Amino acid sequence: MGTLIYNLAKVAFAVPRFAAIRERVYGLEHTVREGPFILAVSHLSHLEPFFVGALVRRPIRWMSRIEFYKPWIAGRFLDAMAAFPVDRYGNAAPAVRTAVRLLGRGEVVGMFPEGGVAVGRESVLRGGAMKQGVCTIAIQTQVPVVPVVVLGTNGLLSVKPWLPIKSGRMEMMFGPAITPPRRDGRPRRRLRAQFAEELGAAFVKVYGDLLGRTGLRDEDVP
Repeated sequence: MGTLIYNLAKVAFAVPRFAAIRERVYGLEHTVREGPFILAVSHLSHLEPFFVGALVRRPIRWMSRIEFYKPWIAGRFLDAMAAFPVDRYGNAAPAVRTAVRLLGRGEVVGMFPEGGVAVGRESVLRGGAMKQGVCTIAIQTQVPVVPVVVLGTNGLLSVKPWLPIKSGRMEMMFGPAITPPRRDGRPRRRLRAQFAEELGAAFVKVYGDLLGRTGLRDEDVP
């Protein structure tokens, strides 16, 4: 992995973050762990990888939509950051195999269980459905999953929040790691459904805890 480029990108992103964004982060200690694990992140915009990656000490191998690789410069950037593509509407098996291989090497994999930006009742924050690829990978590798709720990134998609006047806001909470069920002979579909239910409940709980900590209301969140 291009650790040097990854770390340089973190340093470069630190400048606008510290100058413009007011951050409130809770539970980061849940990512201070050895060995492989999956970060399952809520998705209100496409900025979450930048903020999560900036805060987590270890490099994260992000599973990224294959569409993002089509512009040449975007593809080169993602390659430099050691992300890997997933075809959400085609054959996702290569991405699953890549994630399994990376976790087998002890790395950290970042995923978005909703499969894309999700708001309202479609969001996992409110009990919306999630893609079960994260469950498949976690069960196959028997690695824990850390649920991450990120709020406010949808409000950072214009120039104004990035002016050096601390007008932008971002809130984030990392929940406790969830251990996947063991492969004990039960059908894989049943194991995936069980773990999806557990992970979904964890997202709802972390979201509620974050609202309580920050004083935000559900109606403040898309």
